[in-house]
Amino acid sequence: MASGGGIQIPSRLPLLLSHEGVLLPGSTVRFSVDSPRNMQLVSQRLLKGTSLKSTIIGVIPNTRDPEHEADDLPTLHKIGTAGIAVQVVGSNWPKPHYTLLITGLCRFRVSNLLKERPFILAEVEQLDKLEQYTSPATDGATAEDGELGELSHKFYQAAVQLLGMLDISVPVVAKFRRLLDSLPRETLPDVVASMIRTSNKEKLQVLDAVSLEERFKKALPMLTRQIEGLKLLQKTRKMSPDNEKRVLSVRKGGLFPGRQFNLDEEDEDEDGDDTAALERKVHGAKMPEAALRVCLKELKRLKKMPQSMPEYALTRNYLDLMVELPWSKSTKDCLDIRAARTLLDNDHYAMDKLKRRVLEYLAVRQLKTSLKGPILCFVGPPGVGKTSVGRSIARTLGREFHRIALGGVCDQSDIRGHRRTYVGSMPGRIINGLKTVAVNNPVFLLDEVDKLGKSLQGDPAAALLEVLDPEQNHSFTDHYLNVAFDLSQVLFIATANTTTTIPPALLDRMEVLQVPGYTQEEKVEIAHRHLIPNQLEQHGLTPQQLHIPQETTQDIISRYTREAGVRSLERKFGAICRAVAVKVAEGHRVTVTEDSAPNSPTQQDKAAPPEMPIVIDHVALKDILGPPLFEMEVSERLTLPGVAVGLAWTPLGGEILFVEASRMEGEGQLTLTGQLGDVMKESAHLAISWLRANAKTYQLTNMVGGPDPLEGTDIHLHFPAGAVTKDGPSAGVTIVTCLASLFSGRLVRSDVAMTGEITLRGLVLPVGGIKDKVLAAHRAGVKRVILPKRNEKDLEELPANVRADLDFVMAANLGEVLSAAFDGGFPGTAGTHTHPQVTSKL
Repeated sequence: MASGGGIQIPSRLPLLLSHEGVLLPGSTVRFSVDSPRNMQLVSQRLLKGTSLKSTIIGVIPNTRDPEHEADDLPTLHKIGTAGIAVQVVGSNWPKPHYTLLITGLCRFRVSNLLKERPFILAEVEQLDKLEQYTSPATDGATAEDGELGELSHKFYQAAVQLLGMLDISVPVVAKFRRLLDSLPRETLPDVVASMIRTSNKEKLQVLDAVSLEERFKKALPMLTRQIEGLKLLQKTRKMSPDNEKRVLSVRKGGLFPGRQFNLDEEDEDEDGDDTAALERKVHGAKMPEAALRVCLKELKRLKKMPQSMPEYALTRNYLDLMVELPWSKSTKDCLDIRAARTLLDNDHYAMDKLKRRVLEYLAVRQLKTSLKGPILCFVGPPGVGKTSVGRSIARTLGREFHRIALGGVCDQSDIRGHRRTYVGSMPGRIINGLKTVAVNNPVFLLDEVDKLGKSLQGDPAAALLEVLDPEQNHSFTDHYLNVAFDLSQVLFIATANTTTTIPPALLDRMEVLQVPGYTQEEKVEIAHRHLIPNQLEQHGLTPQQLHIPQETTQDIISRYTREAGVRSLERKFGAICRAVAVKVAEGHRVTVTEDSAPNSPTQQDKAAPPEMPIVIDHVALKDILGPPLFEMEVSERLTLPGVAVGLAWTPLGGEILFVEASRMEGEGQLTLTGQLGDVMKESAHLAISWLRANAKTYQLTNMVGGPDPLEGTDIHLHFPAGAVTKDGPSAGVTIVTCLASLFSGRLVRSDVAMTGEITLRGLVLPVGGIKDKVLAAHRAGVKRVILPKRNEKDLEELPANVRADLDFVMAANLGEVLSAAFDGGFPGTAGTHTHPQVTSKL
């Protein structure tokens, strides 16, 4: 490398084509290597070579767009920089990739291309002396004469002036100062041009300036422009030392490994303006005093923090969230009650209780503007429209709607957020929802609140207590925000299938509105108003192509679905639409051509398009949906003594439940089957005890006619559908009736169903779920329903047509139940109404 003419670079150099920057002598730049030629250069030359000479490579700026890189070699830029590879860093994942740190040594001109593959090798001619970049300044080394001397002096003065404007306590500025003093003047254009903020195009001009004079001329305007920009900046902002420091932002590439001065005003704005803009946003967010104090404190910390600290991003994200939250943004409520009633009626048929509650809320809002949002909980079987009515309430009020699905959530941080000390912490679903809707009075639907889980991470149901308490939620504190947020304007609607799994404390905070299942008539209405049009539209059919009469709908409801809601009903309509779509599509596609044989059977079958509209009658229904799944007739089940029909409530709506009993010779044992819970087993024991105690009155006997029904007799009591677990208090009267039928040998009436809890004294106590149970009885074709006397108030909820169809017997004691359950009454029931009067002896 050394020769008589000073230090030399090798005459044959491998060339690296750089897309992303211009390397100037005296500066160090980081290049990423991904093109095949450059990869080969690194792997074959830099990684395999051992001598110092093998680390010297030429860097040629590639002006062609890397996106359109073809296999052929682009026209090479004539002048490049020879550099020494200081560091090679690489990884193989996700694809091989290297990063080189290269320090520029001197310019060279490409005189001849030796080979193109696997990497470019060229013959080069050195243009600069290498010593000037490596040896310290010697007095009089530069010819201080004429124009060149003047230029170099002017340039030096400008560089000193720029230094004077910067804070010398910043390490990078101090290093710049030392270099300015130690390097010879002729190297300054290259060094300064690589440090100040310039475009690659301008750097290319400096690289191409081979003569020193031209180089000074090219670099001086860039330096002057930088000084002017800084002056302007100081005028517009009385610069604090803080701001001055931030003028120097650290960038990749530059004189020191991985560093470059950034003295451009735009870049300073990037950071300074950012914080200033954030500060303006914080003041403009109209947040409460407490939140504003926290934000300003965080902002102060942010200003002092270098951007490279991990906490900078965390604080920044926190402030961004605080600014985005709708502290004081709200939508105006639409309070026209008449319009609201029309909208709700169009969206949903039936559901009168829910609609009434929404209209009441609107009315009170009209009279008192600062009303807290109520917290409603819709409880009812699946498929009755709880979620969709929530959406329609939001539309009615003209508010934003946000649904939060709580099914399976078992971490309280989901509701209340994570503390900011954790990595990856974020706000909870409530705050996130508010950020999404960007107003502070939306309708929040907390879906499936009864399906919340519990785990080691705490109990989310307990975390909801604060959200859903009208007395507390005006200062809801999310762990992430750590300041109170007012949720009192939010209208919370929770939905659940059953209240049994909701913790009592949470249930207490909500106003529970029962959403019962639909009657058959309501389902027919819903089907023709909403479901059928919806399914037709989804399957690309029109009412002119498919017609489903009311009788068919009734048939589908009673014989193909058994549910409280309308989901599987909608699926059945979907099945019908798909079957019709096939017919319609076949009819469209086939056209009879002249030359085809008209008598071929397939041709004739296909050619005739179906008559429009296709009407679905009972025959077509059976073809599409198969044989009926449910038979609604109950009477055929009651052909023996010892069978009675009870009514049960399930989260899916009401069900009818059969109870069967048989007896055989034995020792008075009672066997219970059908997966019964403890309460039901106790009801069975109660029933037997009561019947044995009253056997004489009701003329009940054992198998051989003895006065004790259990003497020498074993009883087996069975609830069919053995795979389903059954529990609850309401089967007592059914068990009594079933056993009374068995012991007396008389048949229970086929059209009677009953529910009620019993006591040992023979009283009938009230039970829940009356509406669902009665609707189930009505669906099953029952004519008479026996209910506890104290449940009379629940009959008001029943639709008028159901009340008219059924004969209700309100029983206060078991005697009345038995007389209503058997044709012609039951022996001994006449005397049960008179209770002996007990007079007090006090």
